[in-house]
Formats: sequence, C-alpha cells, structure tokens
Amino acid sequence: MMKIILQAQNHIMPFCEPARELRIQNKPLWLNQRDLLTPFVTHELELKKGERLQPVREEAIVYRDNLFFDQPYIEAFMEKATKGKKPVRAAFHANDLAFREHALPLSTSYTPAGSLYLADLWYYPKGPVADAEPLVIDMQAKEIGYYHIPTYMGDKSGDLIFQVPLRSMLAIDSWVHIFIADMVFGQFARGVRFEKRLNEDIAFKLKIIGKAIYEGRQVLECSELVKIGTGCIIDPSAVIHGPTIIGNNVTINAGAVIDNSIIGNHVNVSQGAQVMLSVVGDGTFLPFRASLFMTTVMEDSMVAQNTCLQMCVIGKKTFIGAGSTWTDYNLIPAPIRARDGNGKLGISNRPVLGGCVGNNCRIGSGMIIYPARTIESDVVLAASKERRIIDRDISFEDSDHHNLKFSELHQVQYHEQAKGNSESW
Repeated sequence: MMKIILQAQNHIMPFCEPARELRIQNKPLWLNQRDLLTPFVTHELELKKGERLQPVREEAIVYRDNLFFDQPYIEAFMEKATKGKKPVRAAFHANDLAFREHALPLSTSYTPAGSLYLADLWYYPKGPVADAEPLVIDMQAKEIGYYHIPTYMGDKSGDLIFQVPLRSMLAIDSWVHIFIADMVFGQFARGVRFEKRLNEDIAFKLKIIGKAIYEGRQVLECSELVKIGTGCIIDPSAVIHGPTIIGNNVTINAGAVIDNSIIGNHVNVSQGAQVMLSVVGDGTFLPFRASLFMTTVMEDSMVAQNTCLQMCVIGKKTFIGAGSTWTDYNLIPAPIRARDGNGKLGISNRPVLGGCVGNNCRIGSGMIIYPARTIESDVVLAASKERRIIDRDISFEDSDHHNLKFSELHQVQYHEQAKGNSESW
C-alpha cells in the first residue's frame, strides 16, 4: 500500500512551527504517524504546498500531516476501510462526545457534512478518486472525572469531566489540541484502556497481581505498570505509580513523585519534584520541588524550583524561572478563550486551562500567568515592577531582549521561520 502525505502549512501558535514538528506523547508528530502506519504501507509520497498529485493506480492511504491518531483508531479505520474495498474518508458524528467536547473546539481542519464532520484521512483501494464515502469510527468515549470545584467558588460545575476515548484521532490546529492529545487522548486514554483490560482479561489481572507479589510492591508500582529504560538512577524514596513509562539514562532523586506519566530520555527529576499525568520530553531538567500536573514539557527544557505548571504546554529549549505559577481557573466563571487554527480567539470549551510557552523562551522568576495566555517562541521575559503578571498573549515583538544591552546574545531560532509563511498565524 502507498502512503500519500499532505502538508499542513499553518504554523501552530505560539511555536512558530507546523504541527508535524511538534511532539505528542514525547515523539514528533510525523514520527508517530509513520510508526503507526508502517504495518500497512510499503512506500510513501509527500506532497508539498501547491504540488499536484500525479495519477496513482494502486491502493493508497492519504492523510494531512497535522493529524494525531493512536493505534486503536488507525487499526479500526484500516480494518473497516480495507474490508469495504471502497474509497472512504474518516468522519465523526457530531454527537460523538470525545470529538464534540475536545477535538472540534478551536479546530479549522474538519469539513461539515450534515450531521458529520470529515477529517483529512482517506483510503483508496485503487488510487485517489473524486468521491469517497464517510467512514465513521466511534471513539468510544468514557466519562472520567478529573477535578472537583466547590460550588461556593462561583459556579455549579462541581465535578469536571473529560470524555476520554478508547481510540483517538484529532487534528492539531491549536496548542490546546496538543494538551488534548497528550492528556485526554493520551495519558487518560492509556489509563482507561488499562482499566478496561484489567476488568475484562483475568489472565492479565493475575499476571499483574503475581508480579506485584513477587516484587513485594503495590500493584501500581510493579514493573508491569512502571516501565523503566536502561541506565536509570532512581532513589529508593521516590514514589512512582503506573501506568508510567521512563526512558533511558533518567535520574530521579529522593522524594520525587511520578504518577501516570511519560518521562523521556536523559531527564533529571530532582528532590521533591512532582510529575502527575504529564509528558516530560527528552533532556528536560526539573530541579527540586518543581511541579507538573497534566502538563507537556517538550525536549531540552527546564522548569526551575518551586514552579507550578497546571494544564500547560511548554515548547522545546525553554527555561521557566523559579517560583512561577501558571493559573488554570478563572476567578469569575467566564468561558476561557484560546487561539484557534487561524490565530483568532475562540471558546476553548475548557473550564480550567493553563497557558502555553513556545520554543527557545526564557521566562524569569516569580511570574504569574493567567489562564490560556501564550508566549511566542524566542521571547525573553524578565520580572519587573511593570510586568510580573501576564494577563495577555505575549508576541516576539514584546520580548524584553529587544531592550537589553546584550540583546544580540539571544539567539532567535524559531520566530524567523514563521515570517515568510503567509498562512502562519
């Protein structure tokens, strides 16, 4: 089977990069797509912007490179598509709870078609043709609570919930979709699939219980649920609960707590750091008492001591100063707005949501960032009397390095990439 890749040109705000280059589940999106499609395809063709597809007369799968999908979804799609032997296009019902609540808000990639929304994923048994029937794959959403807000805090929401899919697919059009892909469709979905298998597969349950007894550990701490790579140094007092994946050459120091997370290679987690339901990229450094909750930190970044990130997305090669706090809840229960795929503010459909920092940023100590605010790549922010609270989006033009004496020492790596892109935000 042939694989045909269509490029999504839009740069995702505030990273100044297209979605395919951003990390989902600690893996570049293009690599995640390639790995999951490898069992089905033998060769590929990538079309650049404006390039026309020459006639193809063989079985093919075609997709836009800003799509995130997991193994259960793509296997279900390919099984139904190849069995039907007709041209089909991936579609979602408007009442699919996981799609409606999490994938559709802020997106610009789906095509409405009556009660369906069409995604940029096609299967052609004899090469691309003009018409393709919608193929709906139910994401099988499960309602999972993750937060409780007392009613005296100003609204009646009570338990906040995610519609967690057992099989996932969404287009990455906004930084919020990275949060959804990593947390709701990633960490939460992995946990739900684990619980489902535990309840339905007696042999699997007995295997886990037996391993926990043999190792003298609690079930969530046994090696069946906590996968550890080679060359790791883990202090005996660290608490690690699964399902968690830890990469190679990782150091986890005394008193650290890690729960249902992905830890990349060459990561250093210092004393008392807490990582819960988060994705920590390769080469990241978390000094003592740094805290991550439902947060993505991409590769080669650092979150300094006593800093708390909740429901945030942090780009690569970025430094977050000590004692900074990213807030995630509006004091007055107004809808939280975030940037969509066109760079316009829209309703995020998230009652709680942290902020987003681009690539190669330097954020000073003691900052307070309001919910859903973004800081563009290559920005330097120093705390001052005039600016310690970030209550609006920060662009590259707002960067403090423009006014510093040694501004030429700050290497701008990503902002220039977006300048010449007419379709970028």
